[in-house]
Amino acid sequence: MLRSHLLLPVSFLALCLLLSCQENKKSEPAAEPKPTYEKGTYGYDAAFLRKYLKHSIELRDQQGNNKILISPEYQGRVMTSTASGDSGASFGWINYQLISSQKNKAHFNPVGGEERFWLGPEGGQFALYFRKGDSFNLAHWQVPPVLDTIPFELVSADSIQAVFSKQASLTNYSGNPFQLIITRAIHMLDRERVGQQLNVRVPAAIRSVAFESDNQIRNAGQNGWKKESGLLSIWLLGMMTPTDKTVVFIPFKAGARARSLITDNYFGKMAPGRLVVKDSILFFKCDGKSRGKIGLSPLIAGSMAGSFDFEKNVLTVISFTVNHKGRYVNSKWEIQKQPYQGDVINSYNDGPLADGTQLGPFYEIESSSPASELKPGESQAYKQMTCHFQGGYASMRAFAKALLNIDLDELKKM
Repeated sequence: MLRSHLLLPVSFLALCLLLSCQENKKSEPAAEPKPTYEKGTYGYDAAFLRKYLKHSIELRDQQGNNKILISPEYQGRVMTSTASGDSGASFGWINYQLISSQKNKAHFNPVGGEERFWLGPEGGQFALYFRKGDSFNLAHWQVPPVLDTIPFELVSADSIQAVFSKQASLTNYSGNPFQLIITRAIHMLDRERVGQQLNVRVPAAIRSVAFESDNQIRNAGQNGWKKESGLLSIWLLGMMTPTDKTVVFIPFKAGARARSLITDNYFGKMAPGRLVVKDSILFFKCDGKSRGKIGLSPLIAGSMAGSFDFEKNVLTVISFTVNHKGRYVNSKWEIQKQPYQGDVINSYNDGPLADGTQLGPFYEIESSSPASELKPGESQAYKQMTCHFQGGYASMRAFAKALLNIDLDELKKM
């Protein structure tokens, strides 16, 4: 009897403790669910990249509307940006399949990103992307690892800028070596600065995000860089997401010889209807369905180029400097008669290759610096500004007219 009387209080105490624990669990606040974002938004791309990249850097304004995501792992590349926070449109093209595979391709890793650092020339006797004696074709094309798979070192970063650096050794097609130090800085720009640089007022009805990259290469070797043995240019390329209604535009200086200074046969004859050249501006359809590339000589190039996406009402503009008498490397895939009569501005539309495979799809807007003869310790620098504007069609049409003297209604007909 004594034993049974002792068990009753113990059992009752255990029951009380169990009920108390259950009550405490009920009273604890539920964990906040992590927000999910649709594909095509900045939030989706930022979460994806943070999952697969070892390190990423985000620049942002105080309101959290303007954001820029940069990857040291991909050579200080601006992967994407937005003008409307995490739920806003993501402006850079991202190769989800390649990045998530965690594998490297043999010749080139098109991981995406709206501005990456490369060096020119690509083809020719001073090419950096072909080995001596190789044929100029895709089977032998090889992007140098320092521009493709090797991370850049982060020097410093805060909320509005990040600085990267990398030492590199390269050898061109002619067998001439280069020892260099690369420095790359990305700065977020506010609306006032953008308006000043573009000489236009950005209306309050239009959302915008912008950044400027400041790039430098220094001769870190013992010998000078001479034009007879090959020079280097700073080459900035932006990968964007194509749509059936995306058109690239490039203004240029009109003249009797202007058309002859526009190259449109990098990969053979351009498909009909894809390139329209008017008196002082060209339009290039970029839907990611037909491989082609165009380029403009510094003799006629202006200091601006861009694209308009009619599906999302997004105007993208890049701004850069042009030295009309400068020495620009020729990147055509052939031995060249004029290796320093190349392009300052290019655009590439991705499309199926001969075997049916495709790098993207994406499209690119690119600009290049002149090439300089540098003595040991000397440097050359190059800046480019990238801006994205988005708003209602009427507002965007008026803004495009004010900035570029382009009528979007006419552009839409292409």
